[in-house]
Amino acid sequence: MFAIRAKCIDTIEVRSDLESVRGFFADVRNFIELMPGVETIFGDSKGINHWKIAVTVPFVGDFSQRFSVAQTEDSDERIEWMPAPGESQNFLRYSADFMERSADRTLVNYLQMVELRRRSAKELHLLAGVAGENMISAEMTKHVAGMIRTFINRAKQKLEG
Repeated sequence: MFAIRAKCIDTIEVRSDLESVRGFFADVRNFIELMPGVETIFGDSKGINHWKIAVTVPFVGDFSQRFSVAQTEDSDERIEWMPAPGESQNFLRYSADFMERSADRTLVNYLQMVELRRRSAKELHLLAGVAGENMISAEMTKHVAGMIRTFINRAKQKLEG
């Protein structure tokens, strides 16, 4: 099994009330609008959302992947999306935890994990096996972290503006 993984965890404080911040992170349209690389997000009749994301994999190049996710939590304190049941190749996990610091300040703990699994490296690219899982995973983590940082900065500007 050839697998590359990326993980980004961050905590931010937003000058906005809990309800507005939570509503913002619950609205997937904000990801399409503000996160680089997110091309589309659409739901199907089974309650599964499909996130189409342009991925840059070092030594492999740019390509789009579809991540099928199901919402596993939608509470006042937490939003979480996990890989849909039956998914075997493209895994996306996204969660945001919300804590009210004051009437106009909210703390957000944010996590995004991406994993691409293939039977062999060749299924991604002929050179993926040469570069190796560790090197590609490290570079992909940098790329995902950049996507998240951009999204978080834009989210703060929009929420605090």
